[in-house]
Amino acid sequence: MKLRIDHVTVCGSHLEQMRRGFAAAGLGTSYGGRHANGVTHMDLLAFPDGSYMELIAPIDSLASATGMTSGWSQLMEGDAGPGAWAVRTDDIHAEAARLRAAGIEVRGPEAGSRKRPDGIDLRWETAIVGRGPAGSVLPFLIEDQTPRGLRVPPSAMAGAIEGVAAVVIAVRDLEESISLFIRAYGVERPPVEDHPEFGAARAHFLEIPVVLAAPTMEQTRLHDRIQRFGQCPAAFLLKAGNLSRAASTFALKDRATWFNREVAWFDPQQLGGTRIGLIG
Repeated sequence: MKLRIDHVTVCGSHLEQMRRGFAAAGLGTSYGGRHANGVTHMDLLAFPDGSYMELIAPIDSLASATGMTSGWSQLMEGDAGPGAWAVRTDDIHAEAARLRAAGIEVRGPEAGSRKRPDGIDLRWETAIVGRGPAGSVLPFLIEDQTPRGLRVPPSAMAGAIEGVAAVVIAVRDLEESISLFIRAYGVERPPVEDHPEFGAARAHFLEIPVVLAAPTMEQTRLHDRIQRFGQCPAAFLLKAGNLSRAASTFALKDRATWFNREVAWFDPQQLGGTRIGLIG
């Protein structure tokens, strides 16, 4: 299966606070409405390739959260930032069956929905793949029951950011997680780089938009994140057609090199701790 990122999710405790921080960084979002669970609501920022970034937060209390949302409660309450990712499919039942046949746990599919601010109801089905909360390591699946164009508005980012390039997932055991993705998606073994300055080792799959990062020492940001939130996305990399121009547009000064490609990072303090980078 070719992984088509549907969206990536940023979890926080206050949607308005997240909205202001992202807007100040040049990542203006629009209100997407309340989910049918009555517990959460969201903002989104759509990209030209059809993917989008979702900001999700509780409306009030998370005490009544069930299903998929209950798995994200700790992430929202703890302002975890990156929390989940989803891939879209045209046949969620067939994809769930394929993954189960490969020995991968799948929960669902189950129905989901939200109401847009203009009153239009959006409906879909989702399935949780792998252990843990939805989209924590393996992506959760989503298939639209209403036209996807109603769920994902036209992008306002033309010329700056093309879409989601990769999800950086914090994992405890790099080899175990590599094997999991190979079993689930039949991909080749990825190259691995050790980054002692960050206390981490990273594996970058060439066929799918995934980077795995495992701490190699304690008392690092990555190690502490896993201790607090478990295995889940730690950062999102967005694709910039012209990195130098985009970095200038967003006034990004923090640069790094990942797998011989330059990455420019937004200020995580401005984004409430969320790590988002642009990669050329």
